[in-house]
Amino acid sequence: MYKIRINNMRFHSHIGVYQEEKRIGQSIEVSLEVKLNVDEKKINDQVENTINYADFYETIAKIIKRSKADLIETLALEIIEEVKLTDKEKIEMVKVNLRKMSVPIEGIFDNVEIEMER
Repeated sequence: MYKIRINNMRFHSHIGVYQEEKRIGQSIEVSLEVKLNVDEKKINDQVENTINYADFYETIAKIIKRSKADLIETLALEIIEEVKLTDKEKIEMVKVNLRKMSVPIEGIFDNVEIEMER
């Protein structure tokens, strides 16, 4: 058993509660952690014996491109569910950290982040 992580993937999205967020869009970052139920000794340097993490990136990019969700929690759940569908037998757990880099609220901070795991 081991984990695959893809850190700080950057996308432009049109999610948010406010109409300006949906119209103009904003930068978001996604970090993904996938716990695999795979015996490392049986991988034998063959990608088909594990999971190709490039598939995760493509899946997330497609979800973000089409999503018009209000909440980042909704987007995180969509990502988790679709990543799990990549291989139900090999994927034991998916964790997503989703960061909105520009939030239309007053204050000084780097970003707003949620973490969801299933």
